Amino acid sequence: MRLDDTAEMMSSPDYKERFRAEYCQVAIRYHKLKAMLDKWDQGMLDFKPTCPRSIYSMQVKAMTDYIAVLEARAVMEGIEL
Repeated sequence: MRLDDTAEMMSSPDYKERFRAEYCQVAIRYHKLKAMLDKWDQGMLDFKPTCPRSIYSMQVKAMTDYIAVLEARAVMEGIEL
């Protein structure tokens, strides 16, 4: 799934559909950032990041925590991800 695949879901009147879209969006962004950091760690980036590595690490950690919260809520609210 790509970010643009979630656009229609975000405007759904069904909150569960919007919830799934939110989850998908953060998961997509997380995986892309994680892939960038893996390339950085391997010395394979084709650009020079503007922020220090530690800032990106903090962002990945926050995204990981957010994904975990959304997954916990999904279980409690009966939302299939």
